[in-house]
Amino acid sequence: MPQFHFVARSSKGELLEGLLDCSDRAAAIREVEKTKGFPVRIQLAATANAKEAPAATAKSTPDPAGAIAVQTLSYDQQHLFTEQLALLLGAGMTLDEALQILVRRMKHPKMHGLAKKLHQALVEGRSLSQALKDFPKIFEPLYINMVAAGEASGTLADILKRLVTYLAEVKNLRDRVQQALVYPAVLVVVGFVMVIFFMTFMVPKLMKFFTDTNQELPLPTRILMNVHGAIAHYWWVGVLGVVGITVLLRSWTATVSGRKQWDTILWHIPGYSSVLRHRYYAQFARTLGTLLLNGVTLVRALELIQDIAGNVYVLERMKLVQRSVVDGVALSNAMTQQNIFPELFSDMLSVGEQSGRLGETLNNIADVYDRELDKQVRMISTLIPPLVMVGIAIVVGFVVFGILSAVFSMTKGLRPGGG
Repeated sequence: MPQFHFVARSSKGELLEGLLDCSDRAAAIREVEKTKGFPVRIQLAATANAKEAPAATAKSTPDPAGAIAVQTLSYDQQHLFTEQLALLLGAGMTLDEALQILVRRMKHPKMHGLAKKLHQALVEGRSLSQALKDFPKIFEPLYINMVAAGEASGTLADILKRLVTYLAEVKNLRDRVQQALVYPAVLVVVGFVMVIFFMTFMVPKLMKFFTDTNQELPLPTRILMNVHGAIAHYWWVGVLGVVGITVLLRSWTATVSGRKQWDTILWHIPGYSSVLRHRYYAQFARTLGTLLLNGVTLVRALELIQDIAGNVYVLERMKLVQRSVVDGVALSNAMTQQNIFPELFSDMLSVGEQSGRLGETLNNIADVYDRELDKQVRMISTLIPPLVMVGIAIVVGFVVFGILSAVFSMTKGLRPGGG
């Protein structure tokens, strides 16, 4: 019976190494998995001995990918990398083999460099989760902790598959919000440009004709001329004002107190805060549920997702929620005390706590608020275009009224007996 040399990582993170007598390589992989160890490398003992010396030499060989600065990856690239690794591990490959294949398969310089560096770290005896920590701009603590949980439980392939689903859902959430607001944003910009163009180029030609008549113009026409004069001669004041407000706002939000006050304002702005909150509720529930279902403790999970909203106001209250949970308060009660989650959220969460199915309940809550977010975004994206059109119509109507007032005034003076 052939003998296989294996390298595996135990649930405590220790590196295990030894020999197994098995009928084939697949049987050796199953035997390693039965011991609650995650197989890193499995090969015939004779092949392993033959490659031992070259492997030692490879450690001292400079890494060609080292010249490539693997600083960041796009969300799509991170999703693709995770998906490919999950598929390879799910097909029965060891982590060593999967990373070697990714090194050959990934053509993008950054993704190729990432796969090579992770494989090099694995050869040096580090776990995948430890190697991922070298890339903090690519992999968030949440991602790394889920991988560590998968290594500890021997279910790394399953964890990576759930990460693929999670990354796809988060990206879909972001894309839906952005795409729904693109059209209203474009409409606002186009409307603003149209008004400026009309006031800058069209109105002056008509105004010159009226002023040449030397007649007293009606009030609406004079207001229109003054607005045009302000835009034509003092536009730079508006530009300086916008720049000044932007600089002051950034300086203010750069301070701790200023950022807290600004985030508090954003959390309570009517309309905008509704989208912001529903997006946070959906992402919070989805992320927390994913972590709990993958073996991360509740306290640790709350610590990992404290800043998921990117809002200091929410962050401070989530720290208080975590502190209350540590003190023995139920999560639903702790969240109710901080008054940042709606009653429906807390009530559904309480049911999940009582039934012992908190992870599944959180995913159901995420589905609920995903639908609510879609409703909010559709409503706002439906309301903005007519509001913009009404605004443009008011401006254009005022311009037309100012011009017609001058025309009627002039024709009145031309009639027999007119003033």
